[in-house]
Amino acid sequence: MPAAAQPRRTRLVRALAAAGTGVAVLALPLIGATSASAATGTTTTAATTTAGYANNLDGWIRESLAIMAEKHIPGTYNGIYRNIIRESSGNPNAINLWDSNAAKGIPSKGLLQVIDPTFNAYHVAGTSFNIYDPVANITAACNYAAARYGSIDNVFGAY
Repeated sequence: MPAAAQPRRTRLVRALAAAGTGVAVLALPLIGATSASAATGTTTTAATTTAGYANNLDGWIRESLAIMAEKHIPGTYNGIYRNIIRESSGNPNAINLWDSNAAKGIPSKGLLQVIDPTFNAYHVAGTSFNIYDPVANITAACNYAAARYGSIDNVFGAY
């Protein structure tokens, strides 16, 4: 029977069989995407912070640096970024539940893994009082690092 006369389903099955698993892998996301389309748009995050910075790691660091400049807290983008990646891999909701601080009931939290007493002591006016707020966490941690080490740039390990 010529291809044009074959039922559509038969041609699709033969095409998938002939192409191998590569097409099946490509087809799966398409099938899943159509069944989940009703959920699209139910949870979105703002593209920018209230201060106008990108609502991502780059924007959080830049917003913190602007606040730090106003408050004369030393630190550079590279120093902050290096420490964030080591401490939390860029996850603002990171929490350490296994180290000595956690054993004392005060786990390290946020991008720069700050404990509550340190966050409270080094909180910078004008930022959130939520330890998981990325900008507040970065700015407080940098304020602490400045007091203890001269700058976040001088921190190359757990602090």
